[in-house]
Amino acid sequence: MSIAIDHGGKIALVTGAGAGIGREIARWLARAGATLAVNDIRATAAEAVVDEITAAGGRAHCFAADCRDDDAVDEMVEAVVSRLGGLDIAVNNIGMLPRGRRPQPFSSYRGEDWRDILDQNLVLAALCGRAEAAAMLASGDGGVILFVSSGETTRPSPYNSVYAAAKAAVNHLVTSMAVELGPSGIRVLAIAPGTTLTESVAAAFTDERIEAIAASTPLRRMVEHDELARLAAFLASDLARCITGQFILADAGAFLSRTRPANDEGLAAELKGSNAG
Repeated sequence: MSIAIDHGGKIALVTGAGAGIGREIARWLARAGATLAVNDIRATAAEAVVDEITAAGGRAHCFAADCRDDDAVDEMVEAVVSRLGGLDIAVNNIGMLPRGRRPQPFSSYRGEDWRDILDQNLVLAALCGRAEAAAMLASGDGGVILFVSSGETTRPSPYNSVYAAAKAAVNHLVTSMAVELGPSGIRVLAIAPGTTLTESVAAAFTDERIEAIAASTPLRRMVEHDELARLAAFLASDLARCITGQFILADAGAFLSRTRPANDEGLAAELKGSNAG
């Protein structure tokens, strides 16, 4: 006997799906039978993912939009519902590391940094969730809304404090949405990845630091994109239909580690030197 994840007949929207984690989530949901609405601010990147999915026999459509724009978010979700016939699954994957994509000491963050990071991680996610929830409420058929949070919210996050605070706020948003939307059959969850070698992480860290992060986890490795995608496909499925309001950590056990490369003297000295002057 086998148990399969079946999203046949479902419409799924994945934001920030042009690369990295979002791309893999879109591909895995399509493999499970969902029709994908692929969003990215870069139309060419979204189209490339659509081409990958259709070439593999799946169904996908491009919905390029800048989710930093309130009206653009509303228009995108409305277009998904109009063109594809509804919205059953929404995965909010857009987020950003600090300006310059490098960790920074807490004392270096200015007001514009706080506003920018909170806007890109918390406010943007909330606006997407609002539009998606409105569409699901209007249909009366329920649905699942997933947010990609961060393992940085599970323990102190030196040199990454603002990003971690923004993502922690997303976690709390999930619990509030779950209570409010649950009676309408809408489940709301957060996936919290450990350090995953996305484009932004590769740009922010040296090879030595990436190796150190992997070595600090109990599993002695980083998280793979497809592992997060499989988790998303499961949580969005009927196999997880009694789960809502939860923060699911997928970090190779990093939260158990007593060592943290981002807090060692080497990185502190490196950052001090890079911020001198």
